Amino acid sequence: MPSNTPTPILPVVMAGGSGTRLWPLSRAGYPKQFLALTGPHTLFQQAVARLLSLDGASSRVGAMLVVGNEEHRFLVLDQLRELAGTLSGRAATVLLEPAGRNTAPALTLAALQARAGGDDPVLVVTPADQTITDEPAFGASMHRAVAVAAGGGIAILGIPPDRPETGYGYIRSTGAPDGGEARVAEFVEKPDAATAGRYLEAGGYTWNSGMFVLKASVWLAALREFRADILEATERAFAAAQVDASFVRPDKARFLEVPSESVDYAVMERCPGSRFDIRVIPLDAGWNDLGAWDAVWQVLPKDEAGNSSIGDAVLSDSRNTMVQATSRLVAAVGLEDVVVVETPDAVLVADRSRSQDVKKIVTTLDREKRGEHALHRKVHRPWGWYDSIDAGPRFQVKRIMVKPGASLSLQMHHHRAEHWIVVSGTAEVTCGDRKILLSENQSTYIPLGETHRLANPGKLPLEIIEVQSGSYLGEDDIVRFEDTYGRR
Repeated sequence: MPSNTPTPILPVVMAGGSGTRLWPLSRAGYPKQFLALTGPHTLFQQAVARLLSLDGASSRVGAMLVVGNEEHRFLVLDQLRELAGTLSGRAATVLLEPAGRNTAPALTLAALQARAGGDDPVLVVTPADQTITDEPAFGASMHRAVAVAAGGGIAILGIPPDRPETGYGYIRSTGAPDGGEARVAEFVEKPDAATAGRYLEAGGYTWNSGMFVLKASVWLAALREFRADILEATERAFAAAQVDASFVRPDKARFLEVPSESVDYAVMERCPGSRFDIRVIPLDAGWNDLGAWDAVWQVLPKDEAGNSSIGDAVLSDSRNTMVQATSRLVAAVGLEDVVVVETPDAVLVADRSRSQDVKKIVTTLDREKRGEHALHRKVHRPWGWYDSIDAGPRFQVKRIMVKPGASLSLQMHHHRAEHWIVVSGTAEVTCGDRKILLSENQSTYIPLGETHRLANPGKLPLEIIEVQSGSYLGEDDIVRFEDTYGRR
């Protein structure tokens, strides 16, 4: 390829994480990558925009690839639609993992999709849940990484450490040939505090950012050499994929047979000393992976006492404390090095230095089969959202929003009846063989066992209050007959 020809690159955003250490704001049904934690855009949207900004004289950015969880597919689509101006007409292909199998199979899906048309672009791969404060520095390091990958190498973005951090894996490098790209000597597991201190003092170590750049063919060749079982199982699932206008869905039964493994364990840690040339590119760009609440506190603006707050929060005589309030006033007095996160149905209070241990709370909630580990009180759906605002014996009250032009499934319930009161907008209600229009302050009744559907035929959001009554009010008491979104 002539030197003045831009290198074709394919941005790949890995959006399948669960972010359990940022509970209660991040939950399995709405994980941290889809939250706006550091500004008006979500972490996922920031990742997409950063990769698209690499388009220039030396690199030509093609379509976007997003690898995500089947359960989050409509969150991905909604947040991509909000970035329509940034995408500038570029297509975005969403690869859906039927089940979590870690990052190696996820990247393999992306590489197979990239090679499907016979091309072999450079894959610029990033997790969807990180922040960068220095965009020009990010671009400069990424372009160096693209040059390494265009020559057939593998480039890892390494973060120069500024403290003895125990929460990250490390990369040890040797020398700095070819303009500063050091060769990777080994990958090192998360160290204890004493070992991390020695790494910092010795030099030659960087934090593993989880961002890497390589050709699709190079990844597939390395995987075939080191973990052919992962490649062959993923190829079978991808070959039987279903493709529609929005998604590529690998075959679920075959994908469940894919071994679960990370990119690092499957390939990257095996590359040093092999025939695969692997380099580390320093990335000094204000990187943070927001892996726990302490990391969020680090990137937020602070007052003179080191406190940061979001929402309706009042702090008095407190230091180095973070308070996040989402639905009510939160007041804190005399706290030091504490994290307080309030949501409508759960409140977290934690020592900031122990914020990594929040995942233990999530594990306990999951073991006790409590819904708070996975879902918020406000639950997002492809047609809008519902907020369970009150409940008691034999009744439940929900606030429901339906997007313009959207509709719920045609359904019925065996155990509950429903009353709908329109708060704003226009509702089209199907009840049995009747179809009626309701406007603000009008209401209707859906008897137990009656087939029904709620739709928004207007151009503004529809909001209603739903009052359920009956012997059982669980979300699994839904029999769907038709659904625009392919749910059952």
